[in-house]
Amino acid sequence: MLEAVSSLAVVLWGAIHLRTLLLGAFIFLLLADFLKRRRPKNFPPGPWRLPFVGNFYHTDFDKSNLVIQQYVKKYGNLVSMDLADLPMVLVTGLPLIREVLTHPGQDFLNRPLSPIRERVFGKNGLFMSSGQVWKEQRRFALSTLRNFGLGKKSLEERIQEEAQHLVEIMAEENGQPFNPHFKINNALYTAFPRIMKYLPGPHRTLFRDWDKLKLFVAQVIENHKKDWNPDEMRDFIDAYLKEMHTNKTASSFDEKNLIYSTLDLFVAGTETTSTTLRWGLLYMALYPEVQEKVHAEIDRVVGQKQQPSLANRESMPYTNAVIHEVQRMGNIIPLNAPREVAVDTTLGGYHLPKGTAILTNLTALHRDPTEWATPETFNPEHFLENGQFKKRESFLPFSLGKRVCPGEQLARSELFIFFTFLLQKFTFKAPANQKLSLKIRMGITLSPESYCICAIPRA
Repeated sequence: MLEAVSSLAVVLWGAIHLRTLLLGAFIFLLLADFLKRRRPKNFPPGPWRLPFVGNFYHTDFDKSNLVIQQYVKKYGNLVSMDLADLPMVLVTGLPLIREVLTHPGQDFLNRPLSPIRERVFGKNGLFMSSGQVWKEQRRFALSTLRNFGLGKKSLEERIQEEAQHLVEIMAEENGQPFNPHFKINNALYTAFPRIMKYLPGPHRTLFRDWDKLKLFVAQVIENHKKDWNPDEMRDFIDAYLKEMHTNKTASSFDEKNLIYSTLDLFVAGTETTSTTLRWGLLYMALYPEVQEKVHAEIDRVVGQKQQPSLANRESMPYTNAVIHEVQRMGNIIPLNAPREVAVDTTLGGYHLPKGTAILTNLTALHRDPTEWATPETFNPEHFLENGQFKKRESFLPFSLGKRVCPGEQLARSELFIFFTFLLQKFTFKAPANQKLSLKIRMGITLSPESYCICAIPRA
């Protein structure tokens, strides 16, 4: 009996001891997390954060870009939030956004190394790299794009050719409902300036498995090496291999950066433009009176027999305004690409310590009632003044400053030629007895939910 009682006491003491240890460990982790997350003096205000997860509990991932606007109203143009263990500040308002994006120093040029970015990109590539790697990769990419025709007539002719193919494919639907997603994506994939011509058409499935995609690009690079000729540059990969061969002092030119830079250019060159075009066709079907005005301008300036070209753009202010309004309302990159504070600095009177992530609130900028007459309504008049196209400082879909989108000129050319060509040949309508929706699908970009549309050939 005594032995049984003694054994029971030992077991109870062990259980109590284990609970005490677990409770102590939990309290220690809470305290460590609190001390780690404690906001520094004069840091921007923000909502209360939970231990370990930060402000994830505030986020509605189906419409997170809209939910966080509530905190702007409550806390002001600088709002601090934590995503897990990453301290972040949301910047709203044109003056502060311009200060971040065009800062003359290096204070806001870096990209934050979040766990997701570290897993997917590391410190490599063109868009998510920082410091010397970013400078070298960007300089090389811009130079190579120019060499392959960016800003030249040859590239415009290539875009026109692929726009013609897209028109022909849509015409095969004979006015019946179809989903424009893959038709547009495939056309833009082909039109991209000889950067990734060896990637297969149905590439979307590959993006779901990043590691497989990197492996695929690595295999493409190996195939390039087999018949590579430094005197005959076929595409971006050939040009990069030559740079690796000749520029041995720049440490960032290696095969890993080649893989990531290639993927960066490919994704940015297809996903953003194709998504904007899908928004454009959707808005035309939803706003037939706008579509009629575009048709009238195309008929007057271009006619039906001539292919639209960039030379027509100056004479087509309404069509140009419509494309810009599609970009404003589509808002496909709502918080811009993130930045990171490189050194302790101040912004808007607040202290931002080194390592703070910065998001610039393009959603609020593009829907600001002080900047736009009807911010929540599709209205091309936002970009018109006395019948002429008007640029707007508060319109920043390609960002601004030293890290402005390197493919901005290409994207603008593609959007104008593809959109004008499609509207020259078709009237876009909702299928009979169906209602089109402006609901958003979250992904690499904010895109419209999958929809079907009718492309009615114009006489």
